[in-house]
Amino acid sequence: MRILIVGAGGVGAAAAAIARRRDFFEHLVVADLDPSRAAAAAGRAGDPRITAAPALDASDAEAIAALARAERADVILNACDPRLNPPIFAAAAAADVTYLDMAMTLSERHPERPFSEPGVKLGDAQFAAAGEWEAAGRLALVGIGVEPGLSDVFARHAADELFSEIDEVGVRDGADLQVEGYAFAPTFSIWTTIEECLNPPLIWERDRGWHVTEPFSEPEVFEFPEGIGAVECVNVEHEEVVLIPRWIDCRRVTFKYGLGEEFIAVLKALHLTGLDATEPLDVRGVRVSPRDVVAAALPDPATLGDRMTGRTCAGTLVTGTGKDGAPRATYLHHVADNEETMRRDGCQAVVWQTAINPVIAMELLAHGVWSGAGVLGPEALPAAPFLELLADHGSPHGVDERDPAAPLVRR
Repeated sequence: MRILIVGAGGVGAAAAAIARRRDFFEHLVVADLDPSRAAAAAGRAGDPRITAAPALDASDAEAIAALARAERADVILNACDPRLNPPIFAAAAAADVTYLDMAMTLSERHPERPFSEPGVKLGDAQFAAAGEWEAAGRLALVGIGVEPGLSDVFARHAADELFSEIDEVGVRDGADLQVEGYAFAPTFSIWTTIEECLNPPLIWERDRGWHVTEPFSEPEVFEFPEGIGAVECVNVEHEEVVLIPRWIDCRRVTFKYGLGEEFIAVLKALHLTGLDATEPLDVRGVRVSPRDVVAAALPDPATLGDRMTGRTCAGTLVTGTGKDGAPRATYLHHVADNEETMRRDGCQAVVWQTAINPVIAMELLAHGVWSGAGVLGPEALPAAPFLELLADHGSPHGVDERDPAAPLVRR
């Protein structure tokens, strides 16, 4: 397999670092608008199979397709912010290669009822092209990070192996990460975090379909494993709610994120002042996006690893009826410890936990264990080989059985 990674930020660089220990690929090239970032990511990998490309504009579909052809790529891994999905997705189609991303195309609010009905949902633009991809015999594997991604694999595993009937698939994300020396320092792309946290959260119910609520709605206290402990989680817009109902038979799908009061207060302040806006403003003759200014003013999450301590947990709580006919509530999860991920690959925990999943997916595709055509989510493919490879990387998932009568505490 020959791989083109578009984007040499935290996740793109981490994917290269993780892949260097595997033998499923022949060549991997990292490309970025800033060629020094791509060169640094390739250099840190220390593997002659991993090289850097000259400067690449990820908004230029023709340039991406041309690079993919020149490198004889079999796969394009999109490691950019989701606002760049359309050109990268189009480039993969033009170059006739497999496409992977970790976040889907962006949503748009309903113009009249923004907090009750969805407008354009996450990924709608990609699913609109599914027929063309299927007809071409080409695969777009979308949402194959950690959330979405591993969380969806957990849902597939639960449906296949653990449950005879599923009531709710509830993705729950929490952490006890701390960053020394900063009053406020997000551990993942602030651009993407603002987007998903301030958009109306999406919920799916069998009897109602997709609907939305106010941001930060339905708070609950969730107990995270491995010492992280109780964290208050709130509804956040996320791809799992779009993906899981397409392939998993269940009654309800939700996504909740343990943001914390301080983070929520900052996000609300950004919204109140208009600093979450993406439309450029004229500032003394210069057109600039307020959200881009916020991102530029904060530290690059990829550089925070040596200042971070703690763990991050991604997981899926599944409730319903077990294979034995008894009520069951199971939290399938994966924990990444920052000390360990820094020691292994020099990558902070959040980006490392995201990046390991597309690397595993590409290995499964390279060996023909996973295959398909069209636009597919991770839950459309068998979970067992994915979880086996995750353990082979020395980072296995965990399983927590919860009280089916009270799996969580709502406020």
